Amino acid sequence: MIPKNKLRESIFRHLDGIVTAPVATVLNEKGVLDYILQTKKVTLKELVKEFNANEGYLNVALRVLASQGFLNYEIDIQKDTISVEVNSKSEYAFSLFYLYKDVSHLLNTTNIFTANVITPDSISVLEPVFEKYKNNYGLTWESDEVLKSIQEQILMHIEGYLVAPITVSLGMSGMFHKYFMESSFSADEFHKNPESFSKMLDFLAYLGWFLQKKGKYQFTEDGLFIAKRASAYGVTVSYLPMFKNMEVLLFGNPNKLRDIGQNEEEIHVNREMNVWGSGGAHTTYFKVIDDIIIELFNKPIHEQPKGILDMGCGNGAFLQHIFEVIERQTLRGRLLDEYPLFLVGADYNQAALKVTRANLIKADIWAKVIWGDIGNPKQLASDLLEDYNIDLKDLLNVRTFLDHNRIWEEPSVKNENRVSTSTGAFAHRGNRINNNDVEDNLLEHFSKWAPYVHRFGLLMIELHTVAPQLTAVNIGSTAATAYDATHGFSDQFIVEIDVLHKIAAEAGLFPDNDFFKKYPNTDYATVSINLLKG
Repeated sequence: MIPKNKLRESIFRHLDGIVTAPVATVLNEKGVLDYILQTKKVTLKELVKEFNANEGYLNVALRVLASQGFLNYEIDIQKDTISVEVNSKSEYAFSLFYLYKDVSHLLNTTNIFTANVITPDSISVLEPVFEKYKNNYGLTWESDEVLKSIQEQILMHIEGYLVAPITVSLGMSGMFHKYFMESSFSADEFHKNPESFSKMLDFLAYLGWFLQKKGKYQFTEDGLFIAKRASAYGVTVSYLPMFKNMEVLLFGNPNKLRDIGQNEEEIHVNREMNVWGSGGAHTTYFKVIDDIIIELFNKPIHEQPKGILDMGCGNGAFLQHIFEVIERQTLRGRLLDEYPLFLVGADYNQAALKVTRANLIKADIWAKVIWGDIGNPKQLASDLLEDYNIDLKDLLNVRTFLDHNRIWEEPSVKNENRVSTSTGAFAHRGNRINNNDVEDNLLEHFSKWAPYVHRFGLLMIELHTVAPQLTAVNIGSTAATAYDATHGFSDQFIVEIDVLHKIAAEAGLFPDNDFFKKYPNTDYATVSINLLKG
């Protein structure tokens, strides 16, 4: 049995692989990496000119390799220059990038890594790759520990492609139901093509996730550990349609993937899978939110908010959960007849509003569900007051992993003295966004909300970036590389925790230290919970 910390580490390394393999493959095939090796140190601008690349996304790609320790990445905010430099790992790591070819080819030419359902055809295509992996792709282990660690790192990246999409598919299709997890089962109990399906289970048995005996399979302790955390793979795997088009992102029309399909479906992300993954992965943070909600709504009644507004309400599940916590576990819950709770779900997506409305009605919860833009709280406040006589200032504003996904707007006022402290790589439709501009934009964003959250606060769960040098020395302990890639290539703006606090303070909003949490509780934290108040 593998120690739990090693299993947890393998999940992080798998996620690293999901985003690193397509980046490394395209940059290798285009000659970018050879050019970097020849020049030793080169600026982003020079690479863009030499290879006619999209500056914003090339910046994200290079930072991904730096976060894996394969390059050194340097940003000079005052000179507005970004450069990469080879290090002691670069040449050897680049020489092994050909190993990514199998999984990158399958990603680019098939849908086996992007579909929700595992088919017999996909398993047959994966079989030869399974065998290559089991033979370590013919590699002879290096005696030098640093070189050997690079071999192991890249093989774990490939393993990520072989297990992460499979794990997500099994999780979404019910394989991790307790019936299968608590007893032995045969392949024909779960799949209409048991012969093909058993070959996939055999590979997972090779990894130690199942015991196989006389045609029956049973989860091992290691397999149960992974199965219970299957949703951890979901969000990153959901972006594989975007990574499938890495060459287009880096060297083609950067707008192609952000166009909406004929059925108004997003092209760059499997949204169903994304929602499934985020729902499971966020459970830990919601428990902390519960404690904050309970404390706020146990205060004397006249110190409590009149209600809650959930910006980006999605399907309404979070709003429903908060109501149930208040109703069952707080003073306010015992006084709802006398002091009713105003619940508001707001979302930019009309389909989400429709689902939220239906779910809340089904749960017999009184709530107003309205269209709202996170970038325009003034309009939202006006609509609430005019249509429902609800003052936005009287509500506790909550949101989960949303502020970084605001629609990009050029800052109307730029602070000429600003020197950004963020190491992030930011882009919009392929264009690189200066880090100073990202901070100015975030300041305007918070400044718009400040008048409405001054009294009761903005309760937010937010995602963050980590400096690539810090990520590189904590491989296996953080999903920062995956977060930076999925969000960087999809025009989202995750900044470090200290940067978020700094800019919020400029807008007159400060975190309540009694409620502030970060995950993990280290200097490479990628998630924070804040109650920002004036």
